[in-house]
Amino acid sequence: MILNDHQMTGWDIGGVNIKAVSLDRQDKRTMPIQTAVRPFEIWRDRGSLQMALRDMGKELGLQGPQRLAVTMTAELSDAFRTKREGVLYVLDAMEQAFEKSLICPFNLEGRFLSLDEARQDPLLCAATNWLASALFIAAHHPDCILMDIGSTTTDIIPIQGGKVITEGRTDTRRLISGELVYTGVLRTNPNAVVNQAPIGGRPCRVAAEYFTSMGDVYLVLGQITPDEFTCPTADGRAKTIREAQGRLARLVCSDSEAMDEKEIYALARYLWEKQLQQIIDSLFQVLSGLKDGFGLPLAVVGTGGFLAKEAARRLGAPTIDLRHQWGESALACFPAMAVAYLLDEELARGIVRWKR
Repeated sequence: MILNDHQMTGWDIGGVNIKAVSLDRQDKRTMPIQTAVRPFEIWRDRGSLQMALRDMGKELGLQGPQRLAVTMTAELSDAFRTKREGVLYVLDAMEQAFEKSLICPFNLEGRFLSLDEARQDPLLCAATNWLASALFIAAHHPDCILMDIGSTTTDIIPIQGGKVITEGRTDTRRLISGELVYTGVLRTNPNAVVNQAPIGGRPCRVAAEYFTSMGDVYLVLGQITPDEFTCPTADGRAKTIREAQGRLARLVCSDSEAMDEKEIYALARYLWEKQLQQIIDSLFQVLSGLKDGFGLPLAVVGTGGFLAKEAARRLGAPTIDLRHQWGESALACFPAMAVAYLLDEELARGIVRWKR
């Protein structure tokens, strides 16, 4: 089997999005050359995962045997009875989609494995994308807090002395430590952010229904564009400001005829504030457990970077501009890019053992 020595691709296979970044090594420099993002809600049709991966490979121009580095979070989806089942399913789909390629799953010990090794201990390969991002950032910015606010979750990862010093590595431990916050800028239901909101000068309880999402909030506030609203809307209608206003009004059992634009905008602004407070609360929890934690800059990636930057502004913390290093499109697929770079570095040092 002859492998392309100059290119490799990192994959981040989530429960609602698949992201991939191809790297190219030329003249001792490795640079991102192409990114691909595909919304894919795995619980709706998990049987299409293999086809989705193969189509993305074609979009990236992958030809012949490739080196593929893999992280995942899709295993948590209720498409699978257990995370073990989910990890094994994703690994099988990757192998079937790219039969001639050498696939290297990344694990929670920060190591790349063969497929056989990963299948022997699949839980070590569950929810690994945050660690790939953190280890990559640590090599470039040895003292910082990595903040990755995505469509569904927020990672708050402390890095000091070039080491990732998280309290936990599994999702549950990270939820307890504040290093994982299950809130994001697109898919989160606002009723998970607040249980009431001010309407007409009085507190109003919100509906325990899936009428809207935080994507509507940030569309109304102008923080995201319709193209950046990459998940389906709650009602299946268009990703326009007008439709988003109607969905938001339903959160308080109203509609866009009964509430005017200013009232809906005020509701959206309140929801932004409360979600930001959730994130800042967890950021304080993480920082309070570190020596000199409050002096660390924030390295910001993800769709919700605007929220992380606002959190930094309120805390008086500097932010690290990563765009000039890797570009805007790569930052939106940061774990995929990071795991590809990590694999590239291991190959350069001759660490990875290539066996299937």
